[in-house]
Amino acid sequence: MNNTDNKFILRGVLEGHNGWVTSIVTSSKTSNMVISASRDKSIIVWEMNRDDINCGVPRKALVGHNNIIQDLAISSDGQFVLSASWDHTLRLWDLEAGKTVRRFVGHEKDVLSVAFSADNRQIVSSSRDRTIKLWNTLGECKHTFKQYNHKDWIPCVRFSCNPNKPIFVSCGWDKLVKVWSNIKLNVKKEFVGHNGYLNTLALSPDAKLCASADRDGVVMIWDLDDGKHLLSLDVGKEVFSLLFSPNRCWLCIATGASIKIWDTEEEKFVDTLTPDSSTITMNKPQAPHLPNCLSLAWSMDGNTLYSGHSDHLIRVWQVICAL
Repeated sequence: MNNTDNKFILRGVLEGHNGWVTSIVTSSKTSNMVISASRDKSIIVWEMNRDDINCGVPRKALVGHNNIIQDLAISSDGQFVLSASWDHTLRLWDLEAGKTVRRFVGHEKDVLSVAFSADNRQIVSSSRDRTIKLWNTLGECKHTFKQYNHKDWIPCVRFSCNPNKPIFVSCGWDKLVKVWSNIKLNVKKEFVGHNGYLNTLALSPDAKLCASADRDGVVMIWDLDDGKHLLSLDVGKEVFSLLFSPNRCWLCIATGASIKIWDTEEEKFVDTLTPDSSTITMNKPQAPHLPNCLSLAWSMDGNTLYSGHSDHLIRVWQVICAL
C-alpha cells in the first residue's frame, strides 16, 4: 500500500484543560494512556477507549507547578513523566502514585523544554535564561553548557531515540540549530539557514533526520549524519510543533490552526488537518477564529495522532486506509 493512500479522520476530542494544551506524550508500554500539559498549570493523565462518543476520559490530574507547564517527556518504561515549567523548575512525576518524586532547581528563568535520554539516565532541559542543563534522575545538575551555547532563548531540546547516537539537538532564538554530544559535552554540528526565531524541532525515530521550524513559517530538514541541509518548506504561518511518524515517512507540521502532513520520501504534502465547526466552539464560543495547534503526539503504533490546541481541547485523529 502506498503511503499516499493513508488519510485521517477526526475521531473525537478530549476536554478537561482550562488553558492552551502545550505538550502531549504517549507511551509504548501503556497504549491506552495519553498525558497532556497546559497553561492551566496542570498535567492530565487520560485513559483512552474505543467509544465512538467519548474516546477518552481524564483519570488523574498532576498538580504542583505554580506557573505554565511548557513541555513534557515520558520515560521509556512509561512509569515517569518530566515537566518543564515557567516557574523555573522541572518535576519528575511517578505516574502510578500521581505525585512529584523530584524537583529540579537551577534555571533562573522559564524552563521551555525537557527530554529523556534513550536509556532514561540523563535529562536535558533548556530555558529562557539561555542555558542548557544536563541532569541525572536524582535532580542533580551535572553540567551547564556554556561554551558554544545559544545567544538567546532556547525553546526546544530533544534527545536522539537511537542509543547508538548519544546526541541531543537544540534550537534557539539566535536562529541556530546545534547538535550536541551528551558524552563529550561539546557541539558536534551547527545548522545555519533560518532567518526567523526558531520555535521547535523534531528528530526522526532513527535519528537520521532533524526538522526545525521558525516563526516565519519555514521548516528545514537536515541530515544529522553529514550535517547537510536537505529541504526547506514554507508553510506560510508560524510553526508551533513538529513530529515525525513512528512508522511512516511523515513529518507532521503544526502551523497556525492546521496540521500539514509532509511525506519525506515522496516530498509532497499528503493531507492537511483542520478543526471543523463541530469542535471549535466547545470551550470558547466567543473565539473569532480557528484555534492554533500547539502540540502533537503519535500513538506508538502510528495509527492515532493527538493534537493540542489553544481552545483547550485535544483532538484525536485516526489514520484510515482508503480502499
